[in-house]
Amino acid sequence: MPNVIKNELNPVQKHAPVNERVNGFFRKKMSKDYDITYVHHITFWSIYFIFNTLRWSHVHSDLLYSLKTNLIGFPIHIALSYFNVYYLMPKYVYHKKYVSYALLVLGSLLIMLLVKFNLTYYFVSTNVMPEATEVVNTLTLNYAITTMLGELYVVSFVTAIKITADWLRETNKLHDLEKRQLTTELKFLRSQVSPHFFFNTLNNIYSLTLEKSDKAPEVVLKLSELMRYLLYASNKPKQDLKKEIDCIQNYIDLERIRFNDSLVVNMNLSGNLENKKISPMLLITFIENCFKHGASQSIGKMYIDVNIRIEGDVLLFKVSNTIPEKRKKKKPSSKNGGIGLSNVKKRLELAYAKNDYDLQIYERDNVFHVELKIKV
Repeated sequence: MPNVIKNELNPVQKHAPVNERVNGFFRKKMSKDYDITYVHHITFWSIYFIFNTLRWSHVHSDLLYSLKTNLIGFPIHIALSYFNVYYLMPKYVYHKKYVSYALLVLGSLLIMLLVKFNLTYYFVSTNVMPEATEVVNTLTLNYAITTMLGELYVVSFVTAIKITADWLRETNKLHDLEKRQLTTELKFLRSQVSPHFFFNTLNNIYSLTLEKSDKAPEVVLKLSELMRYLLYASNKPKQDLKKEIDCIQNYIDLERIRFNDSLVVNMNLSGNLENKKISPMLLITFIENCFKHGASQSIGKMYIDVNIRIEGDVLLFKVSNTIPEKRKKKKPSSKNGGIGLSNVKKRLELAYAKNDYDLQIYERDNVFHVELKIKV
């Protein structure tokens, strides 16, 4: 537990002058969590007191009398309101003890009635209800009902404010929790992409080192650039589209080294990439899927076509790969691609509004197609 909570005040605050601590206290504002501070309490009751005093002074045509009665009444309002909000409701209403709650509220109102009657009678006027048509100097049923209903109105008003503030605070916490859960889920999905990607690349390096190939240093350099992108750039919710495409190019270059002449990759790029953003490590998943379920399972010539076009603020991304012979007999399905494509679909749902993208996955004429239209 942080020291500031355990000790209530840190050492600097403990030795700070009293006036500085008071001034700092009164400078508090409503937080984004909708916490009600002492400043809000004081402000509310001050405004309510002034309003009530002026209102009853107009009714009685006597400002001094209204001031005196409100000076007696308001401490009772405050005590009864806070007793209800901070003790009775948490202890009884929130635990569904409604009968006990009702009896205690009624008992509190009766005690308040006796206290207010006697204070008004002995310190303000023997006529405790001047607004009535006749002098009221005893505890009548009419005075009791009128006073208790007035007190119940104040308590209900304060309770409504407290319940509203609590609801806003809980709603805000729920929204924050949902955002954190979405962020966590997105990071988890990205982490599922990255290990698989590096696993394939490290296998490539291992094969080249066994062959003592001169291509090994080039592969290591490409891998270094990819790691830099993944470790630093992909931490952001959105990344420059140009960097994402550079990542794709590096990945394709690595795979070209692995497959040599058995693989033909055509990559076409058109449009303006400036100031365009995209969720990082998104497009690379589709490219990786082509190699995982296409080239790596094929014997003979394989073709992969990558087309990237920018039209205004929309990216049109299309990637196609020939289907290996052993998969041609399978029924075409939009779910081909396994975990990788399932993850990228989920990432799109979490990171983008429904109308900001359109993903189509299908097989046609022994070719697997992925078409993505997304706002950048």
